[in-house]
Amino acid sequence: MATKSFLFTQEPGWFENRQGTRHCLPEDVQSWTYETGSLTQRLRDYYGDAVAVKVLQQRWSTPFLSERRLLKLPESRYSLIREVLLHADGKPLILARTIIPTRTLKAAKRSLSHLGNRPLGEVIFSYPKLNRLEMDVALTTPAVWTRVAIAEAGIKGPVWGRRTVYAIRRRQMLVSEFFLPAALAVL
Repeated sequence: MATKSFLFTQEPGWFENRQGTRHCLPEDVQSWTYETGSLTQRLRDYYGDAVAVKVLQQRWSTPFLSERRLLKLPESRYSLIREVLLHADGKPLILARTIIPTRTLKAAKRSLSHLGNRPLGEVIFSYPKLNRLEMDVALTTPAVWTRVAIAEAGIKGPVWGRRTVYAIRRRQMLVSEFFLPAALAVL
């Protein structure tokens, strides 16, 4: 079954975050990849209220193969897939893709399905029992991005990203975040 994505022409190549991975990443990428708090809050600490979310796509669809495997989802199971751009005054900062299975929406009392232009981080980091289970890292080339994503985010070269499996009340979701040059400049 074909998976439609606003952001990707194909699934990015991810590698598992193992001991020593951190030291293979550029320093500015390390800082964002291993941020333990909300990336939205970190951006707000720097840019203030100028940080906004542009929803690029939100729909029920089948996640990519590795996303289904990480979340242990059957091949034909749809999840809510949300792809967004975080920006400050139009300056692209982070592209994000979130996979929220139905069981996770129910555990979160459906608050995750009605985010609108609210950043996901504002919501999930308010849950007292949010757990970070595992993380992968990717270095994407422009070839994996759609033309519209490249235009929207001003992608001109490789982009580092992380994907994190979070659990809310033991129900998992997957958040992939890609750090654009303007975000990496924020220390």
